[in-house]
Amino acid sequence: MNQKTKTPKNQNTRSQRTYSLRKQMVVTGGAGFLGSHLIDKLIAQGHDVLCIDNLFTGTKDNIRHLHNHPHFEFKRHDVTFPLYVEGDEIWNLACPAAPVHYQHDPVQTTKTSVHGAINMLGLAKRLKCPIFQASTSEVYGDPTQHPQTEDYWGNVNPIGPRSTYDEGKRCAETLFFDYHREHGLAIKVARIFNTYGPRMHPNDGRVVSNFIMQALQGEDITIYGEGSQTRSFCYVDDLIDGFIKLMNSPADITGPINLGNPSEITIRELAETVIDLTGSKSKLVQAPLPADDPVRRCPDITRARENLDWQPKTDLKTGLRHTIEYFDKLLADSQAAAGPAA
Repeated sequence: MNQKTKTPKNQNTRSQRTYSLRKQMVVTGGAGFLGSHLIDKLIAQGHDVLCIDNLFTGTKDNIRHLHNHPHFEFKRHDVTFPLYVEGDEIWNLACPAAPVHYQHDPVQTTKTSVHGAINMLGLAKRLKCPIFQASTSEVYGDPTQHPQTEDYWGNVNPIGPRSTYDEGKRCAETLFFDYHREHGLAIKVARIFNTYGPRMHPNDGRVVSNFIMQALQGEDITIYGEGSQTRSFCYVDDLIDGFIKLMNSPADITGPINLGNPSEITIRELAETVIDLTGSKSKLVQAPLPADDPVRRCPDITRARENLDWQPKTDLKTGLRHTIEYFDKLLADSQAAAGPAA
């Protein structure tokens, strides 16, 4: 069952802090892939947004179109340090999410998840405002249950190369629910499954960006093992709609709630689809499976359907076409900036 408790005693007191009819949204990790799309949506809904990011994996390019927007503000800050701002809602998305990034400095990754959660929860407690946590399907580890429901406790290696992210996010969830129980804080926890779309980092090592970049450049496409492992891919616009619906849901719907696409596809099938959509002549080559890489990953989204009236709408080929267009332009702009070859 969904986590349901008494209505939080700390209600939003925005009317005491501002005369504006707009909400002041604080989005950590706002210059990242998901954060920048969330900010676009919040601004489109008429809110003011304060984007917090230390630009470790996020980039100003993702928010460049907003720099002169009257309802947008950027602050460079690392959430492992306390943050002193005002706001009506906090959206905590700060954390490197791709293995190549979170394994670069695993200790800092854990600090971002744990210290970052403590600092943002402390801010929400002071402001008496709701706070959203971008958690992850990685809390399930290499699951023995399929598909994964929110009641499943997971199968996580606590000392492996992926542990900094997996266990960091698990600890963050613990902190959120402890603040909720102890202080009556209004929380929303989303467990995000594989998401793709424009503004993904081209070198993040994730399967969709890897395959598209390799295909567009005519390189061999690397699949791990036989490519029989499965994933389910959710287009970014659908995921952000799920974020908004969860944050706006009744106070007793705290989560955790799975947000992702329940339609599975093998990694080999994904590679073949990317080759077809790009018209590439790339060949498939195999490499050994990474340590602790899940064999199957697929969400049970029953709770999201019932509590949020949410499910993905974008089919995989449509979403991939949009993503391919983005990466194709990125490559063209990069080549134009580099100038003609000698």
